Amino acid sequence: MFSTNTLSNSIFQQPKPSPTLHPLPHPFPNQASSPLFPPPWLPPPHVSLCASLILQYASFGNPINSILLFQHSVAYSRSAFLSNTLIRANSIAGVFDGFGTYNAMGREVHGVAFKLGFDGDVFVGNTLLSIYGNCGLFGDAMKVFDEIPEGDKVSWNTVIGLCSLHGFYEEALGFLRKMVAVKPGIQPDLVTVASVLPVCAETEDEVMVRIVHCYAMKVGLLGHVKVGNALVDVYGKCGSEKASKKVFDDIDERNVVSWNPIITSFSFRGKYMDALDVFRLMIDVGMGPNFVTISSMLPVLGELGLFKLGAEVHGFSLRMAIESDNRLEYEAVELVRQMQAKGETPNNVTFTNVLPVCARSGFLNVGKEIHAQIIRVGSSLDLFVSNALTKCGCINLAQNVLNISVREEVSYNILIIGYSRTNDSSESLSLFSEMRLLGMRPDIVSFMGVISACANLASIKQGKEVHGLLVRKLFHIHLFAVNSLFDLYTRCGRIDLATKVFDHIQNKDAASWNTMILGYGMQGELNTAINLFEAMKEDSVEYNSVSFIAVLSACSHGGLIGKGRKYFKMMRDLNIEPTHTHYACMVDLLGRADLMEEAADLIRGLSIVLDTNIWGALLGACRIHGNIELGMWAAEHLFELKPQHCGYYILLSNMYAEAVRWDEANKVRKLMKSRGAKKNPGCSWVQIGDQVHKFLEALSKLSRELYC
Repeated sequence: MFSTNTLSNSIFQQPKPSPTLHPLPHPFPNQASSPLFPPPWLPPPHVSLCASLILQYASFGNPINSILLFQHSVAYSRSAFLSNTLIRANSIAGVFDGFGTYNAMGREVHGVAFKLGFDGDVFVGNTLLSIYGNCGLFGDAMKVFDEIPEGDKVSWNTVIGLCSLHGFYEEALGFLRKMVAVKPGIQPDLVTVASVLPVCAETEDEVMVRIVHCYAMKVGLLGHVKVGNALVDVYGKCGSEKASKKVFDDIDERNVVSWNPIITSFSFRGKYMDALDVFRLMIDVGMGPNFVTISSMLPVLGELGLFKLGAEVHGFSLRMAIESDNRLEYEAVELVRQMQAKGETPNNVTFTNVLPVCARSGFLNVGKEIHAQIIRVGSSLDLFVSNALTKCGCINLAQNVLNISVREEVSYNILIIGYSRTNDSSESLSLFSEMRLLGMRPDIVSFMGVISACANLASIKQGKEVHGLLVRKLFHIHLFAVNSLFDLYTRCGRIDLATKVFDHIQNKDAASWNTMILGYGMQGELNTAINLFEAMKEDSVEYNSVSFIAVLSACSHGGLIGKGRKYFKMMRDLNIEPTHTHYACMVDLLGRADLMEEAADLIRGLSIVLDTNIWGALLGACRIHGNIELGMWAAEHLFELKPQHCGYYILLSNMYAEAVRWDEANKVRKLMKSRGAKKNPGCSWVQIGDQVHKFLEALSKLSRELYC
């Protein structure tokens, strides 16, 4: 299977004809006819800029342009670097189409590298190895590996990782042995050990685990938390709980991944109390659980009959948006279809698992089909159905389902949480009051939902009443509820009340600090926000991704360029990967300071798929400083991403109007109309006495009285 054969000639026998070499089209050809776009351009003369553009084309789903640009460029730069860039671009483009359409293109890129004489380059070979493996072409990846003349450590690590990924566990161990025996100058490193240990877990080869463990100890790799976590996991899966616990105790700086294997191992072997003890210890030391922890603990709490604690854990997962433990939503739904096609009838277990999948993915029609099947087979799963409908945004349908079922606390909680996430948050308050009038006792989930609704409505009076009830019911000691109160008071402009609650908390977590930093930033108290960010570290609370969003937002509003750059750099130093929101904050920071070209350069240098947050930040800055050219660039991307969002059209049209460019302004307005983009009616809430009134432009019952 792994003999050293040359690459199949079929890859290169009849290559597809290269596209005609002509001036490159605009990066977004589907809008090339728009009067807002500049004319076609030629490839840049600099290799680094050319490589960046190749990646950007692929990021926007235009790999053909990447190939065209590469073909233009090789005339003056035949470098392995540029070939590598094209291979990476092909890999990026594969993400947009599930690696289906671009497999053949990957072979063409391989052919180009071969013809240019880069087939013997180890860096090109490693990249090809990775792309074939990631596209599922395992056999071709092995052939590429055999053809690399002098494979380096990256080559061996990649092939071991690919064997593990595709289930060839014995072959992965074989490559490890061959690497040590045949290549004495190449010794296994951190990546090798971390790749091999999961293989040992799959084969349950405890002897090999101990060999790898000894090697890691000998070369000083045990100090790396990644190796420690892998050993904890593999010993647990091999049934060696003592060894797993011993390695766990020896890890100096544990993270959440260190705790999860211990909990999962105890749960899998039926030692539920031990799993609960470890979970409690994890919380006590201030380590926040993730979706793996939650998905491991919920069955444990169910087995122990601790349903109230289970509800609290579920509430935490709702609050922290870590409910989902499976991202293969489409595949899950397809599996149910295949199950039915083979004559298998779904049961309650199937329904209760697939309904949350429909909810997470917004598969409303599929969810309705499943609901119909539930009714046909006579199952009673109204709570699951209503919860799924709520997450799909069909709150009215969810309420209809619950109206014909038994009303209980869980039913109300689903609707309270659901309405708090919509523009109809006042319904959450009504349901909360109705729940109490019927003699039901609100729990922590109820309180979190109604506090969120009060924050959405900026209803400070009712928020204070809920806070008082929270104290009387002794829920004020729950950190989840307290963090919701921070959000309420800061969004209502009562930072003084938020501070008072904050100062009384003994064990603040990252969410507590982050909410306060965001609150002070929104209120314009920028120095206090930054001081809190610094104090967070002094309180031994680790920064997370949201912490940097909060402080970068504060720096942006205050025009603190130096501090913003400092904190953005600090993220990378702490190995926190910037998200779209972080980049949007930086674009906003630079844009507000009129550093428009620097903001544009930052965007051009990103290899991620840009979203509306980033482009919207640039467009907003262009509006402030009247930079129409960059504003056009940002707006065109926004029109492509959200063609029916009226705000972007209005913003660009206003920019043209301010520049007395009426023809362009009218074109944008016509484009907006042709795409059906309409301005949503204005909606506001006003609290009069104990009642919150909603006003939808001039449609309210009190509108005449107010407008007179």
